[in-house]
Amino acid sequence: MTAVLIDTLKSIVGKEYVLTQDGDMRWYNQGRRFGAGKALCVVIPATLLEQWQVLKAVVEADCIIIMQAANTGLTGGSTPYGDYDRPVVILSTRRLTGIQPILNGEQVVCLPGATLDALEKTLAPFNREPHSVIGSSCIGASVLGGVCNNSGGALVRRGPAYTELALYAKVNEDGQLQLINHLGIDLGETPEEILTRLQNNDYQVHECCQNHGRTASDKRYAHDVRQVDADTPARFNADPSRLFEASGSAGKVCVFAVRLDTFEKIPSRVFYIGSNDHNDLTEIRRYLLTELPRLPIAGEYIHRTAYDIGAKYGKDTFLFIEKFGTAKVPHAFALKDKVDGLCEKLHIKGLTDHTLQAITSLMPSHLPKRMNEFRDLYEHHLILRIEHQDVETVGQFLTEYFAKHTTGNYFLCDDEEGRKAFLHRFAVAGAAIRYRDTHRNEVEDIVALDIALRRNDRDWVETLPEEMEKNIIHKLYYGHFMCHVFHQDYIVKKGIDPLAMEHEMWKLLDERRAEYPAEHNVGHLYVAKPSLKQHYQALDPTNQFNVGIGHTSKKKHWA
Repeated sequence: MTAVLIDTLKSIVGKEYVLTQDGDMRWYNQGRRFGAGKALCVVIPATLLEQWQVLKAVVEADCIIIMQAANTGLTGGSTPYGDYDRPVVILSTRRLTGIQPILNGEQVVCLPGATLDALEKTLAPFNREPHSVIGSSCIGASVLGGVCNNSGGALVRRGPAYTELALYAKVNEDGQLQLINHLGIDLGETPEEILTRLQNNDYQVHECCQNHGRTASDKRYAHDVRQVDADTPARFNADPSRLFEASGSAGKVCVFAVRLDTFEKIPSRVFYIGSNDHNDLTEIRRYLLTELPRLPIAGEYIHRTAYDIGAKYGKDTFLFIEKFGTAKVPHAFALKDKVDGLCEKLHIKGLTDHTLQAITSLMPSHLPKRMNEFRDLYEHHLILRIEHQDVETVGQFLTEYFAKHTTGNYFLCDDEEGRKAFLHRFAVAGAAIRYRDTHRNEVEDIVALDIALRRNDRDWVETLPEEMEKNIIHKLYYGHFMCHVFHQDYIVKKGIDPLAMEHEMWKLLDERRAEYPAEHNVGHLYVAKPSLKQHYQALDPTNQFNVGIGHTSKKKHWA
């Protein structure tokens, strides 16, 4: 039966784009940071119609479907994991890269393989931006991946990636595949007509206004994030109010396109703030969110340890982006993965990581002098992007504040310092992985959490029990400070069970009434909370798509 399916898939997309060998599938069946498993094959369609035909064949063969865009996730949510009761087919959308600006660039229709980096470039002539910039875009993340995972991003005004306008397919309770067009664009009646016309951009602009009251972005987040005295988090993956069809679907349906709002580019400047008292950053945050007439554009936190690990082990990522730009990063990762696969066959593990680390260690410091001076002086760092028209007001506030509180200071970045400050923050995000891969004899693995603290939580600096501390080599704290979403990476000593440690940490987070995950979704690491599980079951009643995520059932019909 599986041989017949593979032959059918080859007839649809071509032999070259149906991968069945372990070496060829390696890039697709293991996560960037966590999760790996076996698949029957990887299929890579070139058109939306081919994707529909592949879906039909896989559903008829009663196989599990794992939708995969850029495979940049950190919780294993788009790769196989463990054992399944049916064969697994990975459907990669990386060739489906279309982006269609509409309404003078105020909205876009994005196909499954569209990346944030490509969207940023597409919108540049319109002087507009996508929901997220840099951050995830620097590692090749897809637009649809962000929507399907309620990814938050770094921009304070925009909240989680969200839309109520999508074109997607689901398997209904009777096991029948259905195509549902909620894009608000009239594309015809049959799946073949709808998908072909969309692929060819064959529709009239006036037809794009039929949104039937649905929205293409999160309209209330700017209000929510200002509520600094609220006793709940600003955003998190299981928030029922932000789960709608494709939004938050986490691969439980097959999304063919989403329609999204875009945002005007705003001239800005960057402040760099350092302090040895975390209360300083709390007071600055509260001022910016309650007193400033316009919200900050971005506010990113880095702890000194994360700064140091990022400076050393994220240096190659930083320099690569400086030299070649963000668009080349996925190709570099893919090439590195191929070399790693060959080396592992020869029982040589970590060769590329050690080589890259050795080369970058010989190069001069890539970070601005004033940033490094603040690293020496201060434990806590805040990178703040502010609209031009608010720079004078914020500068005056910071000057007056630090005249009274000598535990910290700030400087106004020039353009190069501001750019490098934010690029360093996002190079930090992958640095723990490089540390692990170059210290295999000392490191068991990484425990990586993304958590949403309550908006009124002043005790945001974590204190771990001594028994837990002694099992950790380094703790990396960084995150989106204005919305109190933090990324916490723990590099765990050899011989310690990282999953057991993670589960103990969940108990501590529950005591703090934090929500987790905040923006990377549950994948195969976290337990899906009831609202999220109900969303998955409603979308996928037969349990055919991405089964088992959130520690849910892997059995057909959720048995």
